[in-house]
Amino acid sequence: MSDDGLREAEAKMREEGVADAAIANFRHYYEQLVAGESGMLGDDDLEQLGEVPRYDELPEAEDRDALDKAVVIKLNGGLGTSMGMERSKSLLEVKDGRSFLDVIAEQVLELRRRHDVRLPLVLMDSFYTQKDSLAALERHPELASDVPADFLQNKEPKLGVEDLHPIRWPDEPGLEWCPPGHGDVYTALQTSGTLDALLEAGYAYAFLSNSDNLGAVLDPRILSWFAAEGLPFVMEVCAKTPADRKGGHPAVLRETGHLVLRETAQTPESDLERFADIDRWRFFNTNNLWVDLRALRDVLAERDGVLGLPMIVNRKTVDPGDKSTPEVFQIETAMGAAVGVFDDARTLEVPRRRFAPVKTTSDLLVLRSDAYVLTEDSHVEPSPELADGLPLVELDDDHFKLLRDFDARFADGPPSLVAASSLKVEGDVAFGRAVVVRGEVEVRNDGDEQLRIDDETVLEG
Repeated sequence: MSDDGLREAEAKMREEGVADAAIANFRHYYEQLVAGESGMLGDDDLEQLGEVPRYDELPEAEDRDALDKAVVIKLNGGLGTSMGMERSKSLLEVKDGRSFLDVIAEQVLELRRRHDVRLPLVLMDSFYTQKDSLAALERHPELASDVPADFLQNKEPKLGVEDLHPIRWPDEPGLEWCPPGHGDVYTALQTSGTLDALLEAGYAYAFLSNSDNLGAVLDPRILSWFAAEGLPFVMEVCAKTPADRKGGHPAVLRETGHLVLRETAQTPESDLERFADIDRWRFFNTNNLWVDLRALRDVLAERDGVLGLPMIVNRKTVDPGDKSTPEVFQIETAMGAAVGVFDDARTLEVPRRRFAPVKTTSDLLVLRSDAYVLTEDSHVEPSPELADGLPLVELDDDHFKLLRDFDARFADGPPSLVAASSLKVEGDVAFGRAVVVRGEVEVRNDGDEQLRIDDETVLEG
């Protein structure tokens, strides 16, 4: 039955025009799944990291030659479906009337101007995000470079849990497919021809990060160290706080002595409590990665296009918005897991300002507020006026999870959070203009009617 399922899946991928190398990667993980492998990494398999170099210990020299051979690659395949969006998440307005993509474009252009280098911006789009994202980039015509502006992420069939055959969903055929996780970026670079195009144009280094993390700006100091050390791969990490207990962490695989990335989905249930121990697992992966493109080309050639990143098996329903639909497996890999592929890969501890992702509307509220500032060089950084570090915001999912509901309740703009340590909102609450939050604040509405916070109200305690 499993052989039939694999043949059916491969035929379906070929009919869809999926590249041979992407099919080979899918086959690699399908065979692992059939063999009963789960991709799990238990605590007994891992050791803690040794000494991790820190950003502030790096030389301050800037290598212009390395900068002129660098490219910025942004993962841009997400639709923001968890917030109810139906278009590219990177087009969401986040700061001073600008979208994620606007800010990213300005960051790249500022680096070009300051250092007089080429520095292309290249997006990894999905079929869902490509058209809108490329149209948005037309607002920045000066971004044009000597390599393509984007390449497409691959796709693979969702598999029925019962028989491991590709799921059929005639009412909405698009739901039969899923992305192979952001670990597909390396395969997609190869299958799209982008990797060869970059190398032929003289590019040697890539900075990869998520488009929803505006703290992830190419840093010349890191790049210069990366190039001078001749490293093939570097993962930026941050020290964990209690808020980061669920973040994927790097570790050393006992069996090989190589670095490895472990995500929550790869952790046995018996180890989940220890996974969250921030004293044992001190760092989390920011998904800001540095890759030597020549080393990537060589390792892909050595492995016939299959890097063999650790498998992540996600169990979902064919329609994520309808839990009554059949259960499926989605086979994925993580981009940061490539830290285990290269013999001399390293981790680098970076300041927290380089990690500012937006995964929920709670994150979005903090970013849109005065807790973050947009600097003259288009960096999005925590405000120097913060009273007690970045505030922790928890908005009621029933009323704020979807972007349309969130925007309706902050129609007059976000409250001031620069003097806040936390804001928790329970129930249906709308905020007026110029509301100020100070210290620890909890707003609770147990009634059926919406509670409105009046304009210029100061919430304290």
